[in-house]
Amino acid sequence: MTPLFDAQMLNRPKAAMTGVRMLGALAFGLSLAACAAAPLATFDLSAPSMDGRTTRSLSGVLAIPEPSAFAPADSDRIVVRTGGSALAVIKGAQWSERLPRLLQGRLIQTFENAKLVKSVSRLGDGATADRSLAWDVRRFEMDAAEGEAKIEISVRLLDGTGRILAAQLFSSSVPGEAGEGAAAVVALDAASQQVLRQIVLWASSRV
Repeated sequence: MTPLFDAQMLNRPKAAMTGVRMLGALAFGLSLAACAAAPLATFDLSAPSMDGRTTRSLSGVLAIPEPSAFAPADSDRIVVRTGGSALAVIKGAQWSERLPRLLQGRLIQTFENAKLVKSVSRLGDGATADRSLAWDVRRFEMDAAEGEAKIEISVRLLDGTGRILAAQLFSSSVPGEAGEGAAAVVALDAASQQVLRQIVLWASSRV
């Protein structure tokens, strides 16, 4: 049976090999594996629509950097919690880019959908920011045991000097199947949209 999850990037054992012959065999094997590898199915996330009546215009410019994340979430692989502290990635599937960069783009688009585009910028794009977000992806995964997509993102609103003005933990869970890329992404995308919408509503009421 083909495994549903690929744990090779997590808890990979280290092995010491010596000798020209052994190294040559290893290189040959890796070459064959690379040639035989099938392309990964690639998936994207959506930016939720926003009712403009639920937000208010921001005063000043809000800068949105990439969120921080620990491996394996800081990658383009779709993470699955297989039980307890055991993590894996869905075999044969990937995000369209690194998850932190993908989330940054979708959060900016969510602000755009709320008609707040003139007040929001990427960190480092040349605009002078009056406020900025510091956010951390604590969890962005399928939980195989519970059959749910689970997302937790911590957000801090900073002033121009880096002082914390407000902080909030946002979370969402949506039922879904962890064993196949497309089904997992549907649940993760729905949970992500809920969290992104919450962040925009929270930030727009405080800036």
